Amino acid sequence: MKTMIKTVAVVLATMTVSVNAFAQEAKKPASPAATATGKIKDANITIAYASPSVKDRKIWGDLVAYDKVWRAGANEATTFETSKDITVQGKKLPAGKYSFFLVPKESGTWTAVFNKESKQWGAYKYEESKDALRVDVKTKALPATQETLVYKINNNGFTMDWDKISVPVEIK
Repeated sequence: MKTMIKTVAVVLATMTVSVNAFAQEAKKPASPAATATGKIKDANITIAYASPSVKDRKIWGDLVAYDKVWRAGANEATTFETSKDITVQGKKLPAGKYSFFLVPKESGTWTAVFNKESKQWGAYKYEESKDALRVDVKTKALPATQETLVYKINNNGFTMDWDKISVPVEIK
């Protein structure tokens, strides 16, 4: 009888672990991975990022600090890849894969950063000495709140839209 009870207990424990594992897998991540792809002139552009949500939080100047390098998404640093040499805000950026960061500023003129170290977790080990390019960009107010962070590529460059802010980056 003791052996039977132990066997039933083991089976039930295994079933519970399996159900919990399934529930964990089925649950959508808080900041799902996303990719924006497009073509600007002859250059193929790919932006890979994790997309956090506002969730009734104060984003700018709180969740995302002003005047500090931010991974421009969630989890791993956002990456920006171009198949050809391009100009960003009038400055040259060679073809390649970069981590992409933003430095939000209360003034509305932010700094966009393309860093040569493309594989980084967040901005925790970010090194300015590895920057390939830094440019200033002027933010724009969005007409409505953008709940989830999204990158969009268009003929003139790309935007990062989140909360009430759009960050347009010009590419030629």
